[in-house]
Amino acid sequence: MDRRELHRGDGEVAVEPQVFDLLVHLIRHRDRVVSKDDLLATIWKGRVVSESVLFNRINAARKAIGDAGDRQRLIKTLPRKGLRFVGEVREDGSRSLSPSELSLPDRPSIAVLPFADMSGDAGREAHFADGISEDLITGLARIRWLFVIARNSTFAYKHRVVVAKQVSRELGVRYILEGSVRRAGNRLRITAQLVDATTGGHLWADRYERQLGDIFAVQDDITRSVAAAIEPRLLAAEGIRALARSPQHLGAWELVAQAQTHFWRMSRADHQAAIKPLRQAIDSHPDHAPAHGRLGFCLVFAAHMGWIGAAQGLLAGRDHAIRAIALDDCDPWGHIALGYWAMMERRTEESLAAFRQAVTLNPNSAAAHSHLSRGFAFAGRDREAIEHGNDAIRLSPLDPEMSLFLGAIAVAHYTAGRYDQAVHFTTEALRLRPGFQGAQRLRCASLARSGRVGEARTFLADVRREQPLLSLDWVRGNVPYQTRELMDQFVEDRSAPRLRSG
Repeated sequence: MDRRELHRGDGEVAVEPQVFDLLVHLIRHRDRVVSKDDLLATIWKGRVVSESVLFNRINAARKAIGDAGDRQRLIKTLPRKGLRFVGEVREDGSRSLSPSELSLPDRPSIAVLPFADMSGDAGREAHFADGISEDLITGLARIRWLFVIARNSTFAYKHRVVVAKQVSRELGVRYILEGSVRRAGNRLRITAQLVDATTGGHLWADRYERQLGDIFAVQDDITRSVAAAIEPRLLAAEGIRALARSPQHLGAWELVAQAQTHFWRMSRADHQAAIKPLRQAIDSHPDHAPAHGRLGFCLVFAAHMGWIGAAQGLLAGRDHAIRAIALDDCDPWGHIALGYWAMMERRTEESLAAFRQAVTLNPNSAAAHSHLSRGFAFAGRDREAIEHGNDAIRLSPLDPEMSLFLGAIAVAHYTAGRYDQAVHFTTEALRLRPGFQGAQRLRCASLARSGRVGEARTFLADVRREQPLLSLDWVRGNVPYQTRELMDQFVEDRSAPRLRSG
């Protein structure tokens, strides 16, 4: 640090002396929260400075290390307390800081390389390709658990070929998103691929064909499609990475990723397997927002499925959801968990407001759209439910949670009286995830309502083997139709196979 140099990527970052001093002070005292008074005394030597000056210097320090915006992956703001540097640091003999020394926090990271213009027309589509890259950085930054390297860190790679491992080493990232743009006549072809930067392995690739028109609309469409498609791929890759490591060496995020791989399988046994690492993550890292958000959701969802009792799942689930939001109110998962709890408690407007907030925070999240779809469906608002369910499918057509997407659409068709459609969508959901007990119950009711009573009776016997305590009383207490009329529609068909009342 005696040389007063800050390095990121393959070059030095120019910073003002005061900003450099602020950053060094935060790094040297990263074991504690640094208060505003501490900064004023150390950096400004006790001089009186305005809040705006302090705010601008902090923002400049964040920008210098790629922590700009609201991500706070390295410099975390603790309201009414101060700041804390949360990354790991190693100093070399020259006392200068480089990217390998400013290690990223315990969560995955990605670099979006500038998309290449392959049109062969002297850069005719270069602005469009640059726009795609910039929009993807913005879109991916909405994924709270993902550290996104800013554009100025990757610009140096635009005009030279760089292998994945070199980018990983120089930028300190696990994943790379790269692609190209090609124009032929009035058509655009955009390709994108996700690469594991540590191994060079390809995790995902897709190609998009679009008609030229409103160029911003095309950019928005591609950005949403790519960002939504790669989020579950990154989660899956992180889960595989965590499963390959010894349990005692897993950090909080790795435990969350491991839990997600179990949750996606949608069975009672996998729910239990998901809960264990989430509780372990919270025990070791009580302030880890993603762990609280996902544990809150898993507990409430398990109560809905009948895997655990409502008394066991709902109150604890709500508490974890509230904690997640308090720790990071920009993480959609805390709001999704709180919305699901409110739906289970038949607090309809609270539920829809929380689900809407999740969509607002990340409009590219297929999961957020799916849960808003579910909230509308159980409220009997079938048109809006199907609209958001279809949005989820378009955003992530190969999503591991596809059975949940289809299940919400099935509820919407059932409440609207389209029972054959409800049979179709529940059948598809169960084909993907046979242990999805909510879809099992709905398929049974849909078969009966559509006149296939014999099939319904046979299927009900299978459902009861999975859920032996299933009864009318249980359904009325635990299936979250939001009005008495919708609940009566579900349980009072005289032609349907009967559940016992107790």
